Amino acid sequence: MTVSLHTYLEEKTIFIENHLLSLLEQEDVPASLYESMKYSLMAGGKRLRPMLVLAVLEALDKPLERGIAYAAALEMIHTYSLIHDDLPAMDDDDLRRGKPTNHKVFGEATAILAGDALLTRAFGLVAEHYLTRSDVKAETVVRLLAELGKRAGARGMVGGQMADIEGEGKSLTLAELEYIHKHKTGDLLIAALVGGGLLGEASATQMEALAGYGRMIGLAFQIQDDILNVEGDSAQLGKAVGSDADRKKATYPALLGMEESKTRLQQLIAEAKQVLGKAGLEHSALVPLADYVIERKK
Repeated sequence: MTVSLHTYLEEKTIFIENHLLSLLEQEDVPASLYESMKYSLMAGGKRLRPMLVLAVLEALDKPLERGIAYAAALEMIHTYSLIHDDLPAMDDDDLRRGKPTNHKVFGEATAILAGDALLTRAFGLVAEHYLTRSDVKAETVVRLLAELGKRAGARGMVGGQMADIEGEGKSLTLAELEYIHKHKTGDLLIAALVGGGLLGEASATQMEALAGYGRMIGLAFQIQDDILNVEGDSAQLGKAVGSDADRKKATYPALLGMEESKTRLQQLIAEAKQVLGKAGLEHSALVPLADYVIERKK
């Protein structure tokens, strides 16, 4: 990567956000529902999942346009999960990305339906978009949809969220904590990387490396989240600091201590980079993006 990480993040964020709204259904959608969907989808954020899709395509020398629909679908799924995660029945949060949470603005019923609509739009978008492209095989479209279903569902993100809720107020083992984060956070990151690999026609070795990289940065991402929830700045985070402790959630700092958590964080990033090197992807933007996972302040 020849440009700075800051410039890369800025350029890719603009590219992603220029497409998100155009790919969001508006025709024949109730205005209140559309506004609720748009409110959370366009509320900012790191855009890491779609960015990983694009980074993989770049690494495999394929056009970014091939990945934008899948990248947008992932961001829609991620946004739906945040809307639902913030609800009173779950984390009961008032702020997300520095703004009132969706249910605080539109009400709980509309927020639930907006999340449902974003989730279902994601699957429809992938099917509709790629079945019209001559450069993506029908088999690849099916594999993309299967990957999304696996990573976003009960065996993936939703299962991780369930385990997270059931773990509140309990003393969890490290294995139990890592199960939560591998699925709640890591699975959508893996979906981004594997999906990018499928669209970029990656080799079997590269696909294995991308999945391994995703597992490692997924855990690293969550450890950094846990650290920021203790040491971060609420103005930068866009949400309250200390909320995990208030809800008696199991976290890496609570289980391992802050110093050991930071050591584990560095180890995971180093291992993620090594995996890329073995697959010939060490010169791609995936390397600095791994550093971004632990350098971010929000």
